[in-house]
Amino acid sequence: MLYAQVHLTLPAWVHEAVDTARAYVGDEDKVALAIELSRRNVEASSGGPFGAAVFGPDDRIISIGVNRVLPHTCSLAHAETMAYMLAQQRTQRARLNEDASGQRVGPITLATSSQPCCQCYGATVWAGVDRLLIGARSDDVEKLTEFDEGPLPADWAGELERRGIQVVRDIHRDDARAVLRAYGEIGGERY
Repeated sequence: MLYAQVHLTLPAWVHEAVDTARAYVGDEDKVALAIELSRRNVEASSGGPFGAAVFGPDDRIISIGVNRVLPHTCSLAHAETMAYMLAQQRTQRARLNEDASGQRVGPITLATSSQPCCQCYGATVWAGVDRLLIGARSDDVEKLTEFDEGPLPADWAGELERRGIQVVRDIHRDDARAVLRAYGEIGGERY
């Protein structure tokens, strides 16, 4: 039989972990949430040590994502791509920062616990975000876990900036590294 549907979900614990009415004002609050999601995902054994959240111009959550690769047997189910897909479904916009007539909506921000891998980098180019906020660096991910983050352009941040996506790195980097370190020490599987 040919499969004709993909069904991806976030773990049930996310409903109690996120306050959708709260405004996450400031880059630090946004990345702190992404890191908290990554920590909870590891503690609940519901995926890898990565969390992400998409925020609208009002600083409220549009969607969140956590790594769900192994639970769903889907290599695309990274935290960032989960957050993008859920935001696109919620807003009914393939490019989150453009409405149906092509008018700008935003700014739209993605906060992520760790620098996007090559897959999530590509998704970021097309998802329609204006700002990318990052906790840990890809070097941290590869040093503290067994993940391979894949190839990126040498000036990956500059490439995003040229496309109108502001990149801010190293927000709560030590906290993000702590989650990665804990995951690596327990011998977590590479999701």
